[in-house]
Amino acid sequence: LIFLRHHIDDGLKYEYLTVENPLELWQNLNDRFEHLKAVVLPKALNDWSQLRFQNFKTVSEYNYTLFKIVSQLKMCGEVITKDMLLEKIYQTFHASNMLLQQQYRLHGFTKYRELIGSLLITEQNNELLLQNHESRPTSSAPLPEVNVTSSEFRGRGRRRGRGRGRGCGSGRNQ
Repeated sequence: LIFLRHHIDDGLKYEYLTVENPLELWQNLNDRFEHLKAVVLPKALNDWSQLRFQNFKTVSEYNYTLFKIVSQLKMCGEVITKDMLLEKIYQTFHASNMLLQQQYRLHGFTKYRELIGSLLITEQNNELLLQNHESRPTSSAPLPEVNVTSSEFRGRGRRRGRGRGRGCGSGRNQ
């Protein structure tokens, strides 16, 4: 009873303050909120059917949304298996990534967390590749090293004389 009252919303504490039997409190709360399943289930089923891996910028965003929907479905008594989670990702890959989808299927993931882990690693590697590409796009000239002199000073020692003032057009009044 103490545990239930500790975790109950403050507004409900005062309403059920006089109930002494924990079973009675639990049944009263269950009766009060049982109708929420009828409200949550249709929305959760719709969200599940509309969920697409391709609609998210990151794997983490997809994973967060997926488990939010899955927890709502489980609360309403729906059963979501690991195979359903895997198929949800495979079936909702973007059409341009069909080859990737086939490669992930052939890898034979049996656990959802393994597939998500692989996708997260791939996402991080792609981000690194994009950052490297942005810093120096393909077919662009490499940036000069810090200690390399500029091209106008290259070959400075190949002139005809040595030192200052020697050679054509050098010296005072020239």
